[in-house]
Amino acid sequence: MTRPGAYGRRIGQPLNLKDAPSLVTRSLRSAELAVVETRDDDPVPGLCGALPSEDAYLVSLKFRDYPDCECWERGRCVIKTDIRGGATYLYDLKRDPRYVIDKPFHSLFFYLPRSALEDIARQSGAVRIGELAYEPGIGHDDSVVRHLGTSLSGALHRPDEVNQLFLDHAMLALSAHVAQTYGGLKRNTELARGGLAPWQVKRACERLESDLGGSLSRQQIAAEFDLSVSHFSRAFRVSTGLPPHQWLLHQRVKGGQAVAERSRPAALGDRDLGGVCESKPLYAGVLIAGRRQSGGVEAGETRRLGNRNIAGLLSHLLRYGVGGAARRKDLIQGMGDAFGEICRIEVRLIAGLVGFDSGDDNRA
Repeated sequence: MTRPGAYGRRIGQPLNLKDAPSLVTRSLRSAELAVVETRDDDPVPGLCGALPSEDAYLVSLKFRDYPDCECWERGRCVIKTDIRGGATYLYDLKRDPRYVIDKPFHSLFFYLPRSALEDIARQSGAVRIGELAYEPGIGHDDSVVRHLGTSLSGALHRPDEVNQLFLDHAMLALSAHVAQTYGGLKRNTELARGGLAPWQVKRACERLESDLGGSLSRQQIAAEFDLSVSHFSRAFRVSTGLPPHQWLLHQRVKGGQAVAERSRPAALGDRDLGGVCESKPLYAGVLIAGRRQSGGVEAGETRRLGNRNIAGLLSHLLRYGVGGAARRKDLIQGMGDAFGEICRIEVRLIAGLVGFDSGDDNRA
């Protein structure tokens, strides 16, 4: 894969920039995609240099206004117009796009080769995409490009912290959006939407879980199954209910919950749990309650799943797993501390059902 700096130089140097921050991904098997940020608060006036002539497009998000912009194509001025900050502009590199630099500028450029658009059309079962529909110097109020560009702008200045799965996902989403919005892509609604085979799901989850930092790219995982990145991502979501990036985030949350479980109150120690601390009810209770407190589960789901599992386990322990009223009271307090006030109320109700008053140490 081409080093990110190469794209920064290819796009930055014609604008009189020594270099420009850039990120590169190969989300599609057929082509590299790149995003480059260009900015100059004190530019050298004059017509910018020639960008690389190739069968590719630049999709540009402007971060600041640029009034009276003189736009050129194929060696002549085609329009003079006001460039609006927040708008999206398209450039066909085959047409030798240029503009006169005479004021500060700040833009984001997405490099999108035609082979990437053709790959998206092929995987969608659609007809081949022709030329993208655009007019030089005419901007589009495109909220998708604006939001994706904003989310990537910070990553360009911290490339060592970039999650490769997130970058792959964002660039693939932008490519599909451009193909549909400006290329007239129409998805084949009859296209089969199967998931991964069970062994593929197991292997993919193992690979993702082995690298919770997210440095492993979707391209590397998809290549193990001889699939394109977009096909793999779609099939993974069908099989697991989540795209790879979100699935990875959930594993991080579970890891944090495991740490919290290891540091639970002494009243929840293994010796107090009567040997059932590894039981499925406790695991489910810890997981659901932890997700509830982290905002990952709606309250209704917590009541249906989490409290039912916690209640079942606690009822069992109060009857058989804990000796003595004082120990039972400690257990109730610990469960309440671990899972919150809702669980504390549930615990009190259960204690009453099994004939134990949580507020009275003298009752067995």
